[in-house]
Amino acid sequence: MVYRDANVTVTAFRVPHGDFRDAFGYRFDTSDGRSIVISGDTGPTDAVIKACNGCDVLVHEVYSTSGFQRRPAEWQRYHARYHTSASEVAEVATKARPGLLVLTHQLLWGSSDAELLAEVVKGYAGRVVSGRDLGVY
Repeated sequence: MVYRDANVTVTAFRVPHGDFRDAFGYRFDTSDGRSIVISGDTGPTDAVIKACNGCDVLVHEVYSTSGFQRRPAEWQRYHARYHTSASEVAEVATKARPGLLVLTHQLLWGSSDAELLAEVVKGYAGRVVSGRDLGVY
């Protein structure tokens, strides 16, 4: 637990982010029983699945699988190690079972937002939106 008041409890959990030793995701539990999990920058990990475990909202970073194919080999190696592809996010969300999956830190690399969403829903049957600054979901 990293924070608590009358309205919310925030719990941090470690996530893998390449060579970074201290990378974290966060779970927010509200006094009215709602839960939100934020993956942070991470590759696919059971830590996010465990933290969410049926949470109301999972906010997860993602990169476009088709856009990834257009990146140079050195960038592919980096992003495969430090971030999560659309198909990997779909797998994580399927196991985590959130009420809503919100995609964030979207790395499109020439793909459209619609293409990114299609890549995710190809492997995930739940509700998913591509997050936007100041968006309400």
